[in-house]
Amino acid sequence: MTLMINEQEEVKAAVAAFTEETVRQISAAHNEPDWMRQFRLDAWRTFESLPWPKPTDEAWRRTRLTGFDLKNFAPFATPGDVAAYDDLSPMLQNELSELESAASLIFQDGGLLYSVENQDLAGQGVIFMDLHAAVREHADLVQRHFMTEAVRVDLNKFSALHAALWDTGAFIYVPQNTKVDLPLQIILNQAAKGVSGYHHTLLVAESGAEVTVVDDLVGGVDGMQSSVVEVLVRDNAVVRYMNLQDFDHSLWNFLNGRAVMGRDTDLRWIQVSWGSRLTKAFLDLDMVGQGAHGELLGLYFPTGRQHIDHQTLQIHRVPNCFSDLLFNGALKDRAHNVYMGIIKVHKEAQKTDAFQRNGNLILDGTARADSIPGLEIEADDVRCTHAATAAQVEDEYVFYLMARGLTRPQSERMIVQGFFQAVLDRVPVESVREKLERVIERKIGG
Repeated sequence: MTLMINEQEEVKAAVAAFTEETVRQISAAHNEPDWMRQFRLDAWRTFESLPWPKPTDEAWRRTRLTGFDLKNFAPFATPGDVAAYDDLSPMLQNELSELESAASLIFQDGGLLYSVENQDLAGQGVIFMDLHAAVREHADLVQRHFMTEAVRVDLNKFSALHAALWDTGAFIYVPQNTKVDLPLQIILNQAAKGVSGYHHTLLVAESGAEVTVVDDLVGGVDGMQSSVVEVLVRDNAVVRYMNLQDFDHSLWNFLNGRAVMGRDTDLRWIQVSWGSRLTKAFLDLDMVGQGAHGELLGLYFPTGRQHIDHQTLQIHRVPNCFSDLLFNGALKDRAHNVYMGIIKVHKEAQKTDAFQRNGNLILDGTARADSIPGLEIEADDVRCTHAATAAQVEDEYVFYLMARGLTRPQSERMIVQGFFQAVLDRVPVESVREKLERVIERKIGG
């Protein structure tokens, strides 16, 4: 088997090739230093030692992997050559045009496809580049932070698989007291059919830094994606991170994401789940410095037979921190949503202020929403609340709007948009808000 897989018969021959030799081939193909090759090999052995999720596992009781088999996917896709703008597909050109950015990176099928810099980031000391290049050019920084502090290799089966096989990725490093005015945009297009992808975002914002990063994930016909997002927010830094997932509805999507927050930090993480056949996302805010302020916001809108599962953890380790979680979703057809969240307050974390709310709008009687919020509190001077709701659209609201000249789809769209507005109002980039509103319209139809 060669690393370049682009013919159907080669793909079929490769499906059983999830082996240690595959890991070695991937590392060699990218001319990686010894430390990264060894990191991958150690991760592969961890992957082999960990069990697959079972229906009896609490995290997986409501999300079954029926029909999922890793051997159904080729272990990697064929990277193409770096392209010029005119060579990009209309879809990718449109993704670029939707957001005014300081710089953009487009990844496709295991490699960097296109990059553009609209501001002099290097002049500010900002690093925004392909993670493979960063491994070679900024080895000390990457080795210090890559899956060492936020998402650990042995967190679960999928984090270990990712660590061994990661293919595309962006490295963002913002130096101390540096502000990047416009967003940094990352686009992942999984164009090849029937392959597995492993996208990584590693963001380090040093003390006093300020940055906004947008991950835009599309494609993935009959494929799988196991991604990792690591956000390291040092003291007094401000970070806005958005993960916009709109994969094809045939893709299996697994995400492990964690933000580690220092003293007096300000983080807003927005997680949007429109696509995929099945999504299982673990999202953590880990507050390790006093005065940290974290917001974890989510939007989801499964239709058809989509299954979307978010599992969140707000960890308060030290006093005087604030966290706020709001996940709102609408469901149509036979879609199924699962939300499970924990606010965990350690004994030392007095004066904690934490909120957690999950709301579900059921548009069809055949849709289903499971919501399991929870608290684990060891401190005695805290304010922590959680709430979960699930409700159907009241016919009288629809009839009221229709009586004023709107069609039923228009009436439903207005109700759903109103339901989502509490989250949309907190999206910090206007063009992203407008994009989300367009997707809501598409999901509703009409």
